[in-house]
Amino acid sequence: MSDVSVPALIEQMLQPGFYPHEVKGKVELIQTHISYVLLTEDFAYKLKKPVNFGFLDFSSLDKRKHFCEEELRLNQRGAGELYLEVLPLTQDGDKYYLDGAGDTVEYVLKMRQFPQETLLSEMFEKGTLNESHLEDLGRVVAKYHEKAGIDDYIKSFGKVEKVRAAFDENYEQTTGYIGRAQTQSQYDETKSYTDSFFAELPQLFESRIAKNYIRECHGDLHLRNIALWQEKMLVFDCIEFNEPFRFVDVMYDVAFTVMDLEARQRKDLGNAFLNIYLEETGDWEGLQVLPLYLSRQAYVRAKVTSFLLDDPGVPAGVKEESAKTAGGYYKQAWDYTKPRQGQLILMSGLSGSGKSSAARYLARKSAGIHIRSDAVRKHLAGIPLMERGTDEIYTPEMTEKTYARLLDLGILLASQGFTVILDAKYDKVQLRSPVISQAEKHQIPLTIISCTAPLEVLKERLLNRTGDIADATADLLTSQVEQAETFTPDEQQKVKILDTTLPYDAQLKDVIGL
Repeated sequence: MSDVSVPALIEQMLQPGFYPHEVKGKVELIQTHISYVLLTEDFAYKLKKPVNFGFLDFSSLDKRKHFCEEELRLNQRGAGELYLEVLPLTQDGDKYYLDGAGDTVEYVLKMRQFPQETLLSEMFEKGTLNESHLEDLGRVVAKYHEKAGIDDYIKSFGKVEKVRAAFDENYEQTTGYIGRAQTQSQYDETKSYTDSFFAELPQLFESRIAKNYIRECHGDLHLRNIALWQEKMLVFDCIEFNEPFRFVDVMYDVAFTVMDLEARQRKDLGNAFLNIYLEETGDWEGLQVLPLYLSRQAYVRAKVTSFLLDDPGVPAGVKEESAKTAGGYYKQAWDYTKPRQGQLILMSGLSGSGKSSAARYLARKSAGIHIRSDAVRKHLAGIPLMERGTDEIYTPEMTEKTYARLLDLGILLASQGFTVILDAKYDKVQLRSPVISQAEKHQIPLTIISCTAPLEVLKERLLNRTGDIADATADLLTSQVEQAETFTPDEQQKVKILDTTLPYDAQLKDVIGL
């Protein structure tokens, strides 16, 4: 603990004997500008400071009680194991007690303490955070959003004027850092992008409201607020104190995690999280607002870091480092606003040919959006991804609907600058030709990756397949081989043959400039 004086209540809470449970070592105090957190090894106790910053008001005891209860309620959604109860702190004479006799003078949130090394931010620093962790997180966040609160009041926060207010405030609060942490042109171009987005696409925001994608979200979903504890991904410390920060588009939350990983130079991990989230939710149209929110989250991180430059209590060396960090975030926010050339990659091949593995590889290398026909089909049928589909979802009519949806998504997203990888058999000319003609019409570059492997390898892969959303079995291979149609001379010009029994790197390096 530092030498900075603390209130008498906190002084007493620093004594191990204050608590009804055993405290073996010293009680540790962590302070932020809005709270005190006391660590006792088994439990953590969090008190809110009596402050009012406008966007956050803890100035009265009633308000602090309310926001302690809100913090408990909201965080039990993603980390019920950690958030236990709200307790009164009472005073009798000059003595303070936890849930004791006397007058209530404060409220405290009791939490289970967990090892800091379980934070995803710590795992990242140690190099132990991997792709499968981020895929698990994608599934967890998808479920979190599925259960998140929604009503007409919450949805009203998705209206353009409300969404825009926070962006405008960010720009107003950072004009003083032009020339210090970002350039004038970066500021102008970032602001111009968001101004145009709001002015030109109001129907997109209305669509997000109508489709129930404005929910009671987390609001601060970066790696320091996620832990892998006792083999479970826990999402904690969500925004309880400000509704506009929490009543947001689900893509606002997703953008925070993706931006954080990309700021750490790991686009591949961000891509793994994003693609699994999209596959679980079926919200591929949400990608239309993702660049806006990616820019916003990077800009907020830049803004908060910039504030240190004006703090008289911050040493010169720290300020210099903070200016560099802020500059990196301002540039990242600006980069997200730059136009990109979209492209379509069409995977083709029999079941078991390695299409999905190759598509996943391409997605990680190119920050591509990987859309699997198996997922699209099950979303259209309204069944869980891991549930085995009956014959009803494999009728010619459902197949037609599935490929039509793949085509619509591919053109929509590639037109907006995304690399889109459509992962399906595409074993017939009539399935491939609409994609090719629409790509030509919209001037979207297109490549067909034809995945091949010996028949016995395909059979073995299908027989050994477990834990996947695909339903195809080895007994379908014979009919697939008989029905597959060879590429036309025009198609051949776009085809790249991929032998999936060999390493991908050398075979695919020219496809997307790897």
